[in-house]
Amino acid sequence: MGTTGTSASKPATIKAAAKLGVFTLMIMNIVAVVSLRGLPAEAEYGMSSAFYYLFAALVFLIPVSLVAAELASMFPYQQGGMFRWIGEAFGRKAGFLGIWLQWVESTIWFPTVLTFGAVSLAFIGMDHVADSHLAANKLYTIIVVLAIYWIATLISMKGLGWVGKISKIGGIVGTIIPAGLLVVCAVAYLAGGGTSQMDFHGDFIPDFSNFDNIVLAASIFLFYAGMEMSGIHVRDMKNPTVNYPKAVFGGAIATVLIFVLGTYALGVIIPAKDINLVQSLLVGFDNYFKAFHMNWFTPVIAIALAFGVLAGVLTWVAGPSKGVFAVGQAGYLPPFFQKTNKAGVQKNILFIQGGAVTLLALLFVVMPSVESFYQILSQLTVLLYLIAYLLMFGAAIYLRYSMKDAERPFRIGKKGNGLMWLVGGVGFLGSLLAFVLSFIPPDQIPMGSPAVWYAVLFGGVALFVILPFVILHFRKPSWVDPKSDFVPFHWQKDAESQARLAAAREAFEKKSAQS
Repeated sequence: MGTTGTSASKPATIKAAAKLGVFTLMIMNIVAVVSLRGLPAEAEYGMSSAFYYLFAALVFLIPVSLVAAELASMFPYQQGGMFRWIGEAFGRKAGFLGIWLQWVESTIWFPTVLTFGAVSLAFIGMDHVADSHLAANKLYTIIVVLAIYWIATLISMKGLGWVGKISKIGGIVGTIIPAGLLVVCAVAYLAGGGTSQMDFHGDFIPDFSNFDNIVLAASIFLFYAGMEMSGIHVRDMKNPTVNYPKAVFGGAIATVLIFVLGTYALGVIIPAKDINLVQSLLVGFDNYFKAFHMNWFTPVIAIALAFGVLAGVLTWVAGPSKGVFAVGQAGYLPPFFQKTNKAGVQKNILFIQGGAVTLLALLFVVMPSVESFYQILSQLTVLLYLIAYLLMFGAAIYLRYSMKDAERPFRIGKKGNGLMWLVGGVGFLGSLLAFVLSFIPPDQIPMGSPAVWYAVLFGGVALFVILPFVILHFRKPSWVDPKSDFVPFHWQKDAESQARLAAAREAFEKKSAQS
């Protein structure tokens, strides 16, 4: 088995004391998961949108949250996030595939969320007809997408302290407050005699005979993706076995409430036939402000939403790339990917990630509209991320047998494995269903050539699944960073690995007792 190059006689070094509290990580979870940009896609369904949110929460968000909490508490001092969790069950190749897909997915996701940020900034003017035209302009969108992304990257270079502070402030100012304001506006509008554009007497249970509705609704799974990403920061928390589950569950509850109430609020002010996936959130705010004779407030909320996008991007720039960096130091990536700056931040990985985001932005040129570009990249991120989730759910179940005696400070079910089979099985089947449906183009959105749609999705999935195995094929012992404190897997039985595993556990327990 491979090692990290640290002598067995030298205990693994546990890094600096924890910096993230429960509230900070909970806000980071909300920011990582919640993006108000997704509300228009579900507002088209009216009352039945709540059914989709609740259904996806039951079969995806709650299983992800529960499984991630158990896995993170099982491995509180071991780095790697998804790599650790999947690798402990299925080996290093599957683990590397999981963390790789999480990183690639987040890289592809950046242009979609940043497109929403560009639209938000377009509405800081007072001529909203002109603002709408500017928001649909491809050149403007590319420039703003890249500007916000590289600003986020430069901030990330300063370290986790900066990321945590800005994510917390940005999450409150750019996501939580606007979501609350949107709901308050809807209540005030209806209380003041305003006419709702959404039929509150509509069916809560959707029309499942319309297959197109099911296809578009499958994208809701991505709205809930990311709750496990904070597992990468588990070593940056004080008392993670207790505090991590608290942060996860607090974020999960807030997430569902924001999505359901925010979607209804948007449906009240915009007719379903007029909803645009990219612009409608800003248009909704603008319509409310016009009704309240507060047109001047639209630029304020636009800036706040853009700040929220920056906070969300920061969380994702710092998260998966940090996991890939830790794995790279253990010898799974060439030394070039292991370079850091003075703050210890993975600079080369961030630069490569930035290059990929820049290239993806050029897809605007071949897509028929900003909206179609937005949708096809969203679907690709869903597909890639769901593969990682399938591996994660499978790993959680498998580890109940391969590591049945391991300590689980947070455990799904007090006794036996039945509840884990139920929770993990529901999450696995829900992810598999969403994966299959995500290949089908939704009729509600003009996608241009079907050939482009299928080529991007099938080609993208094949490319990004094959690449990590190509990298591992050329893996060399010299890739291991001698300074890496990457903790061995439990199944690495050689004497050196077992000695370093014991030393890491002892150091962690000592550090926890001191804190």
